[in-house]
Amino acid sequence: MIDIKLIRENPDLVKENIKKKFQDEKLPLVDTVYELDKEYRCIRVEADTNRKNRNDISDQIGTLMREGKKEEGLLLKEKVVEINKKLDDLEVKEKELEEKIKNIMYKIPNIIDSSVPIGKDDSENVEVERFGEAKVPNYELPYHADIMCTFNGLDKDAAGRTSGNGFYYLMGDMARLSSAMLSYARDYMINKGFIYCIPPFMIKSDVVGGVMSFSEMYAMMYKIEGEDLYLIGTSEHSMIGKFKGELLKKETLPITMTSYSPCFRKEVGAHGIEERGIYRVHQFEKQEMIVLCEPEESMDWYNKMWKYTVEIFRNMNIPVRQLECCSGDLADLKVKSCDIEAWSPRQRKYFEVGSCSNLGDAQARRLSIRIKGEKGNYYPHTLNNTVVANTRALIALLENNYNEDGSITIPEVLRPYMGGMEKIER
Repeated sequence: MIDIKLIRENPDLVKENIKKKFQDEKLPLVDTVYELDKEYRCIRVEADTNRKNRNDISDQIGTLMREGKKEEGLLLKEKVVEINKKLDDLEVKEKELEEKIKNIMYKIPNIIDSSVPIGKDDSENVEVERFGEAKVPNYELPYHADIMCTFNGLDKDAAGRTSGNGFYYLMGDMARLSSAMLSYARDYMINKGFIYCIPPFMIKSDVVGGVMSFSEMYAMMYKIEGEDLYLIGTSEHSMIGKFKGELLKKETLPITMTSYSPCFRKEVGAHGIEERGIYRVHQFEKQEMIVLCEPEESMDWYNKMWKYTVEIFRNMNIPVRQLECCSGDLADLKVKSCDIEAWSPRQRKYFEVGSCSNLGDAQARRLSIRIKGEKGNYYPHTLNNTVVANTRALIALLENNYNEDGSITIPEVLRPYMGGMEKIER
């Protein structure tokens, strides 16, 4: 959510930003909010004036009563009753306008960074840099689900019977390898100075509305029937929500945390759910990182964070690339975002394994997270980044460490978590 002052002082900038995101249908919202805000401020001034008059008259009444001028005091009391009636009406209007403005402001996208490439959708995202050599072996690479099944490591049929399409059982060495990646990613982030956390896996609707747009919520989140609770689609939601309503001390910043959680996603949209494999599923596990920092430090943190993910994947012998998200591919709260994509030697292309985002002060505004400053309180910037999502990382690891004899070489960094095992043999 942007600052309302920006619409008051520079509505054309807000409109230009909407155009850059190819959301022209939202352009009228700027004028609507501008007019509603004018009306709101007028009513607020009128209400404040009436409150002041009421307080002044109340003081006069007290003086008159002490001086024994009871009749004059009672006449003034009638004026106070009239003012109170008027104030009741003004406060109702004030609250209604405040709610209307907030609901519209939630729909107006955040101001994107000047470095973001302009494009309509993810097809116009821009490759920035590659890390590691993208190789294709001279022997056949099976589909990842088939590799896993040769080790009795995947059962989607049984999961279909227990839970439906989009779920899976990981077993044996495949389950162990998945856990090893997450444990390695956890320890890597702890060694970088991040505080480890296991957060709640369900959050309330006011937290959901604070961390993401409503369109994202409807496409992603599972709601618990009969309760004000949603299953998290990523632990960043409950991690940022942890600071809801807090006034942070300046000296505690930056706050850097890494979290483990299962993630639950409806995956509503054109992509759908994968029938055989584990690339797009309803449930997976993830190691995540978040940062709350001073506004002027957020771009430095953004660049540190995505590089951590690159290093983790390179340490697992997986070539990756950084892909800059264009304006039309940015979610409304994001200032800047990039995807980290892993090389698939079987498909001979890259696929997304993580995403790093700078959200400016949008989430902090929605959740009323502030920093106590010497010259007044202000909002921190929030950032998040995928460290490792187990299903997609597992696909990348299997394909890039698959040997001609059908065995899987375990990357050296994962061997301590696999009991020293160097290979998974058929």
